[in-house]
Amino acid sequence: MKLFSLCFIGLVLLITLVAACPSWAETHLSLVNNPNYFEVGQKVIWLYKARPDSANIQKIPAEVVKLSSKQVQIKVRKNNSEFVNRWVNPNRLESSPKNQESALN
Repeated sequence: MKLFSLCFIGLVLLITLVAACPSWAETHLSLVNNPNYFEVGQKVIWLYKARPDSANIQKIPAEVVKLSSKQVQIKVRKNNSEFVNRWVNPNRLESSPKNQESALN
């Protein structure tokens, strides 16, 4: 009886492993495939609008501090050399352009 139950369990495990679809596996985000992927410490540009109905967009340099599922916390320099943290929508951020000098080093 023990042999039958062990064979049955082995058969069920084998069928489960064979039937599992690779598409069920979790895929990781790629920087190439997803431009909205950010990392802590990354330099970004915040596309700031003073009011939602304003057409004027200011580009403010910032740095990513924290990440959440829906928002990104950035660190922005104020006029008096102090820093302030703001939670923003990732759609309002773009990657900072790479300097040619840093690409050569």
